[in-house]
Amino acid sequence: HLPYFCRGEVVKGFGRGSKELGIPTANFSEQVVESFPSDISTGIYYGWACVGNGDVHKMVVSIGWNPFYKNIKKSVETHIIHSFKDNFYGEILSIVIIGCIRSEKNFSSLEALISAIQEDIEEAKRQLDLPEHLKLKEDNFFHLSEGKTVNH
Repeated sequence: HLPYFCRGEVVKGFGRGSKELGIPTANFSEQVVESFPSDISTGIYYGWACVGNGDVHKMVVSIGWNPFYKNIKKSVETHIIHSFKDNFYGEILSIVIIGCIRSEKNFSSLEALISAIQEDIEEAKRQLDLPEHLKLKEDNFFHLSEGKTVNH
């Protein structure tokens, strides 16, 4: 079911992305996570992301249980490959998931997890430079109209 288009409000997560990993993520609410199709397996994916009506950036998204942290609730955490000055809790995040990098797995150490995430980011950058993926960056989905928070 890829590409998968998803939009929702950015909520406070566990606070691990920025502080512990040095890789900030934007988290979707439980309602948005629960609305994901069951046939999108847990894992690490790449695609495009846009906050509000801002610019569209490359992103990596983790869908799953984060085995290293033993989450009890499934989460969808988007790392936008761009430096933002401020956090954007409460903003609408629009993402298009294009492809899968790897399945979800556990890691023996925090260092191993950070290293894998850095590799995921590099792979996402490479994939998103391909012409067939670049065209989705211009999709009309990223032009937010008021009150439009539908996943499809």
